[in-house]
Amino acid sequence: MDQSLFHLINQEWTGPALDLFMAGLSDSEIWRPLFVLIGIAALVFGGFKTRVFVVCLAFSLLIGALVTSELKSAVDRRRPKQVQTVRMVQLQKAHPKFLTLFNKPSIRFSDSSDRHQSGPSFPSGHVANNSIIASFCTLFYRRRGWLYWFITAAVGYSRIYLGAHWPTDVIATVFLGIGESLALLAIYESIWRVVGPRWMRQLFANHPTLTCDIDDKTRAPGASQPST
Repeated sequence: MDQSLFHLINQEWTGPALDLFMAGLSDSEIWRPLFVLIGIAALVFGGFKTRVFVVCLAFSLLIGALVTSELKSAVDRRRPKQVQTVRMVQLQKAHPKFLTLFNKPSIRFSDSSDRHQSGPSFPSGHVANNSIIASFCTLFYRRRGWLYWFITAAVGYSRIYLGAHWPTDVIATVFLGIGESLALLAIYESIWRVVGPRWMRQLFANHPTLTCDIDDKTRAPGASQPST
């Protein structure tokens, strides 16, 4: 089933527009500057919850990268291109990197030279990172944060489309990212409940949890509103 679905996505359900879209979406070098700028802007102009979101997310991505690296070594599952011939999409070189999105990518099929390139297949670093981002967006911004899951799903699909991972790698990594996010947020909340009341009483009074503050509670459905 895993190989059959991989074959369909990688070699049957393809097209020129998808080639460029999937390769561009999956290239972290294109999007990293944008995410960094958004993070800096959030730290400078955002409120308490926004800043906490950025800091917690940054730490979680760092920890997640360590977990991914250790699991790759422990599981040591081979990538599709390391065990069979796969269809590969390569973006053209460009500077700045995002200009490659205006050029037609090249298509080739893997050969023996690809058998020893890249690391193990599980877990997927791309999917792990985006699952952590989606989880934190959902937990901190419940009204619209869940929309980031569409990006995560697209990135996961692109990793299969580009021949980098098996479908089961992507699915399992999503659950791994969710689990990591929930565990790390629980740790952050525990630390805040200890540190906040002791050293930042007023701030803790306004923000009793990291994901919800007083304003959020007053805006919640059914919350009592002050009389006028």
